[in-house]
Amino acid sequence: MTLVTRHARPVIAAALVLTLFNLLVFAAGEAPWRALVTGLEGSLGTAYGLGQVLYKATSLAIAGAAFQVAYRAGLFNVGIEGQIALAALAAGVVGARLGWAPAWIAVPVAGGAAVGVAAGWAALAGWLRVRFGAHEVITTILQNRLADALLPLALAHGLGETGVRTRDVAASAAIPRLSVLSHALAGSAASFAVLLALVTPWLIDRWERRAKVGREVGLVGLGPEACRAAGVPVSSRLLVALTLSGAVAGLTACGAVLGYKGHYELGMTTGVGFAGIAVGLLGRGTPLGLLAAALLVGALQQTGLVLNATVPKEATDVLFGAVILAVATTGRREVTR
Repeated sequence: MTLVTRHARPVIAAALVLTLFNLLVFAAGEAPWRALVTGLEGSLGTAYGLGQVLYKATSLAIAGAAFQVAYRAGLFNVGIEGQIALAALAAGVVGARLGWAPAWIAVPVAGGAAVGVAAGWAALAGWLRVRFGAHEVITTILQNRLADALLPLALAHGLGETGVRTRDVAASAAIPRLSVLSHALAGSAASFAVLLALVTPWLIDRWERRAKVGREVGLVGLGPEACRAAGVPVSSRLLVALTLSGAVAGLTACGAVLGYKGHYELGMTTGVGFAGIAVGLLGRGTPLGLLAAALLVGALQQTGLVLNATVPKEATDVLFGAVILAVATTGRREVTR
């Protein structure tokens, strides 16, 4: 590929996305330029909008990191959506019962409950893979549907204050909002859980590069048969990868439940897992790429909410898919595992 072609691809992709945006907004009866300015002002042009983008990017970065852990082992964890939902329920239920504990105990315990539930749920799919050869795509899709049924059942039979939500978590289990640092962020959902999004990808990357098990997980993704011949316990490493993927996914509950809502309610994490898969693929196997992808997708989602009053949600969903496709096609051909 020539240098000119390599530089032309991003320009062409951006032009196509902008053209599609203009067509969608014009079809909705709005002025494209005015809609573009409104969207940018509502997402990145104000402190509140920026706080909302950070909140969304926090969950997306963690979900993307969860996907990458499994993907490097050659696994495709489609069940992140269900794992996040069950983790959020666990954080809400446990956090509501920690009124006796100080913050340094309550937050780790509530977060740990979320991580443990998500890890156990993912480990079930991992066990089915290594024990019976059941493909993780099929089992995790089924687990998503099963989680959709279990959540309202659990809330209606003892775990919820009502049939749609848990009790509020204890004040000591709540993660402070970023608005304590700046009044300009008042009202936004951004919390100190953003630190998890910043640290988690780097810790995982370091584990995969430095730890023996982490390196073997990556090698299994590149060539399981060669690893088996070299004495690497392939089945064990696949189980570790999928379990750790679920555990990382469970961290999203810290931002969504402990840092924002203060309780779990049905549907509050819908779409985060699937968007996290896109973020994980766009991140191309690097922590910095993952964070950049999370910010991009978070900004797109916030822009869609800002424009929702004048532009149909379906139109912004189409634009979101087009942007993801454009970013994916302007980079390298393969995602680093």
